[in-house]
Amino acid sequence: MTQQKIATIFGATGFLGRYITQDLAREGYTIRAASRTPNKAFFLKPYGNVGQVVPFPCDGSKKDIEKAVAGADLVVNCVGILFEKKKDQFTAIHTDLINEIAKAAAKQNVARLVHVSALACDQGASKYAASKLAGEKKLAKAFPDAVILRPSVVFGTEDNFFNMFARMGRVLPALPLIGGGHTKFQPVYVGDIAEAVKNIATASPEAFKKFAGKVFELGGPDVVTFKDIYAKLKQHAEINFIALPLPWAVAKIEAAILGLLPKPLLTTDQVESLKTDNVVAAKGAKTLADLGVKVTSMDAVLPSYLKQYSYKKRKAAAA
Repeated sequence: MTQQKIATIFGATGFLGRYITQDLAREGYTIRAASRTPNKAFFLKPYGNVGQVVPFPCDGSKKDIEKAVAGADLVVNCVGILFEKKKDQFTAIHTDLINEIAKAAAKQNVARLVHVSALACDQGASKYAASKLAGEKKLAKAFPDAVILRPSVVFGTEDNFFNMFARMGRVLPALPLIGGGHTKFQPVYVGDIAEAVKNIATASPEAFKKFAGKVFELGGPDVVTFKDIYAKLKQHAEINFIALPLPWAVAKIEAAILGLLPKPLLTTDQVESLKTDNVVAAKGAKTLADLGVKVTSMDAVLPSYLKQYSYKKRKAAAA
């Protein structure tokens, strides 16, 4: 009888993590959903058969991380934050954590390690980008065969990008176009990233050699500016608002104020991030195609969840 494989997922309860959990469970993996608060991972259990998805306590300490990866065939890290709640939190989560995970995985002889980083982290000047790039370097040193995935903005039903702007656009007369809205993005569907992880996990030992130690830049088929993103919102959410250009200097001032909120809508570091295009490199980059994934367009997915913000739909429901 073939022994069931084990996958430890750090960040399994997050937006991307839940899709990865579901795909790997379908492939027969026993999933350890490593979390500081295991009870928050209980909703993942229906993604597999009884006992297949197991919430696993892990407080982020070296000892707990080693327990979480011990005996695992695959380790996936998709833990990340977009803003700091306290000083040096980017470094702690994006750099130090993956370093400890990589060292533990190497010590426990884990066969495959996949790490989700961020597109253009090697080009941006923000603290977020710097912490992501530093994490990649630590990872490469501790676990040379690790596969690094750098996604652009991730979209899907539960995303906190299109949904956030749709909620704002429904109630506010205007939304800001920071720096004029010229920053480019290449939004990637969450299901495509999960499929990439699944393909890495299930590849034969010979096929895996093509992935080991490589960096893959993940973007969808559409390259858009912030202006274009707002146009998509208006089209698919059927809402109307004014796109108001906001100079960089003014955006930094507003972000300094908004950054004081418990869950800030904008931080000065995010403004800095927006100065760098978030697209796949023009030449030489390994992409989703190299991972056997056919990319999904925004127009194929956005209507399925943005329609909920439509004024017409809400008016009809209330009638």
